[in-house]
Amino acid sequence: MKFQVGAIAIGLSAMIFAADTKDKAIGRIDEAAKVFQEINAAEDKGIPRELLERAQCVGIIPGMKRAGFVIGGNYGKGVVVCRTSGRSGWTAPAMVRVEGGSIGLQIGAGETDVVFVVMNQHGMEKLLQDNFTVGGDASAMAGPVGRTAAANTDATMHAEILSYSRPRGVFAGLTLNGSTLRPEKDDNAVLYGKEVTQKEILSGSVRPPTGTEALYSALNRYAPVKKTA
Repeated sequence: MKFQVGAIAIGLSAMIFAADTKDKAIGRIDEAAKVFQEINAAEDKGIPRELLERAQCVGIIPGMKRAGFVIGGNYGKGVVVCRTSGRSGWTAPAMVRVEGGSIGLQIGAGETDVVFVVMNQHGMEKLLQDNFTVGGDASAMAGPVGRTAAANTDATMHAEILSYSRPRGVFAGLTLNGSTLRPEKDDNAVLYGKEVTQKEILSGSVRPPTGTEALYSALNRYAPVKKTA
């Protein structure tokens, strides 16, 4: 039984993480822009503006897959951008994958749109690595929701990553803690026409590809330049 479940999980992961074509990668970035727009356009249910103004990086995983039968699993591909002094205010998008599992009596399946906000330089440095574990290598918690939500609690002030989810299916209780985030190197190579590292992308050394304008429009609308004291 354990062997069968493990084989299914490996097979599902392999299918989800097959390399994208460039058009598919651009489409995934466009879907991420729509998710970010829709979540923050919801009246009094978006991510607090104060947090978005302070965010060092933003990650968006549209339609993260969640499957569970005794051993649950989260699998998804999406995009991460970080602050920069460039014209757009944000770096080029880095394609990433999130994967992780949990053990327990979990039966069901579904999809969830996930947004995570990296709040400081240390959290950003973790994104530049080949992989890191959310909640382990970088402190994480569920972020507050709502335009008027208090964003200055000790928890939100000290957490390096705040995460949000929007379920599409019936499976509940998603958390990013324990999930692994790593670069999608093949997708990034396809997107930029050459091999490029996560650090090069998220440090601002790479220009955004054509066709990603919707992402920057959404980011600059809801996550404008940080206010100075």
